[in-house]
Amino acid sequence: MVGFKELIDKSNVKVLMLGNEAIARGALEAGIGVATAYPGTPSSEIVETLMEVKDELGIYVEWSINEKVAFEIAYAAAISGIRSLVAMKHVGLNVAADPFMSSAYTGVKEGFVIVSADDPSMWSSQNEQDNRLYGIHAYVPVFEPTIVNEAKDLTKYLFGLSSKHKHPIMLRSTTRISHTRTPITLGPIPRNIRIKGKFEKESRFVLIPANARRNRLDMIKRVNDIQRDLENFPFNGVEGSGSKLIIGVGISYSYVKEVLEELGLSNEVILIKLSSIYPIPKEGITKLLRDVREVLIVEELEPVVEMQLKCIVANEGLNVKVHGKDLVGLPYEMSLDRVRKSLKKFLRVDKGLGEPVTTTNVYTSHIKLPPRPPTFCPGCPYRSLFYAIRMFIIKNRLSVIASGDIGCYSLAYNKPFQLQDIIIEMGGSIGVANGLTRFTDDVVISFIGDSTFFHAGLPPLINALINGSNQIVVVLDNEVTAMTGHQPSPTTKVKGRRRILVEDIAKGVGVRFVKVVDPFNVKEVMKTLDDALKFIKENKEPAVIVAKRRCALEVYRDLRREGIVVPTYVIDENKCIACKLCYEWFGCPAIEPLPNGKAKIDPGLCVGCGACTEICPVKAIRPSRPYNVEQVKKFWF
Repeated sequence: MVGFKELIDKSNVKVLMLGNEAIARGALEAGIGVATAYPGTPSSEIVETLMEVKDELGIYVEWSINEKVAFEIAYAAAISGIRSLVAMKHVGLNVAADPFMSSAYTGVKEGFVIVSADDPSMWSSQNEQDNRLYGIHAYVPVFEPTIVNEAKDLTKYLFGLSSKHKHPIMLRSTTRISHTRTPITLGPIPRNIRIKGKFEKESRFVLIPANARRNRLDMIKRVNDIQRDLENFPFNGVEGSGSKLIIGVGISYSYVKEVLEELGLSNEVILIKLSSIYPIPKEGITKLLRDVREVLIVEELEPVVEMQLKCIVANEGLNVKVHGKDLVGLPYEMSLDRVRKSLKKFLRVDKGLGEPVTTTNVYTSHIKLPPRPPTFCPGCPYRSLFYAIRMFIIKNRLSVIASGDIGCYSLAYNKPFQLQDIIIEMGGSIGVANGLTRFTDDVVISFIGDSTFFHAGLPPLINALINGSNQIVVVLDNEVTAMTGHQPSPTTKVKGRRRILVEDIAKGVGVRFVKVVDPFNVKEVMKTLDDALKFIKENKEPAVIVAKRRCALEVYRDLRREGIVVPTYVIDENKCIACKLCYEWFGCPAIEPLPNGKAKIDPGLCVGCGACTEICPVKAIRPSRPYNVEQVKKFWF
């Protein structure tokens, strides 16, 4: 594929893009000067894409410490007259909710678009909250593409709408929009981008009660003005005719349209394509409702449009039966099968419904795929760390609660480690542990990554200090925000940027027990855990262990760039005693059992990390050929 940087001056050509890349391109074509984010799947590629071109265009793009800070920086640009974008995944808006709510009260000076990438069916998230409800709650209008092809143009249009009404706008995407590729027609990127502004002092930006009361009236008026504009919104549409009305909301429209065409029913119903989620175009929809007796709203997750439509029906005294979640269902992302079933009930016809028209039924495939449980990557330093902790717990016969967090290390919930007993949100590991140490008699170990530590781990750590929470905090420092695509964290070595170490921060806030360990050194980890356990019992305060080793994917990328080939490892079958530690307790996917119980390393999966040599009690594992261990080791730190 062509790099994004090479597309800056391209126009009127089609290029294959991810939905997130299309959103980024739309923002550039709208003339943004500022973009900020905290990485979170499925939103990360938006700012990753903008990072590629920031120097060429002279715009400011930042990976912020968390979503709240990212929002505040982009908002500062918008109230200073600079078009700006802030992007986050759906749960990230929880972190940014405070400034998000206030931004609607103050309004902005230039276009300000908040991208919320929601995750129906929770493909990479702890919940599937519907952030369209946030828009209603905050008086922030919400829009979403119905197909990936619209993502660029809709983004560009929303900056103009926000600029016209001086009000923040939410662009809601979903995993299917963000992570689907489609040909996108490029438009020109302006070169006279405004990157410097001026903040003019006004009372509306000072949200003391007297000002906020006036602001609320202005905010409601702005939203009503936007609703009137939506009567001619180019991304909504009406097609077909009949006595029944179907509203396809966002990407659900695409599913409805496909099923109607598949069944030959496109001309038998009125179909509304709806991209303006809140507020909906009241007048236009009311006119259509007057001519029908039944309506079906097909939307993912919460009944956001359904509730607004029912208000119209009630307020206008219309004799219309409104269906939505009663037929479509509430949880998980939309699918063709769900739409077929809901249309079957709504249209009261059976022919062709429930099964695809094509001869091959892709929904009932009998192909049996082998199970592929999620696991740590080969070479991941977390595997050695959790192995050492599990062995420590068993050796000392401890009753332990493992308070987990959001990151790659969430995989430790699975066998063989089973060391994530609770995971709720970023920073929650240390916070929940504050309560668990007070209300239970178990040993509590909290796990948190380096990026998450800076994102939301500092306040609960300080709380643990001042209120005496005797937990062991294990910070898994792989020097990058790994789970979302290797964006930099404060611990990452980046040329020209200051690096901040977890251990220095922990000492700086007053933690007295701070130790740095190499997770590959199992004995060192177990000895440090023993020291930490004694410390927290004696002092009734937290101990911090920083497990420091770079992400394996980053290391092997750098080794390839340097032309260094690391040999795979082999097991001497004559030495192997079939203890099963390497494949049952350590769980490396490259190590498999032989029929006699002994172990074998698959050279196609082995990455040559050598971590398994630390856990073999008889030293039966060795590299397949000699190599310069010290030369490779320096890449890990």
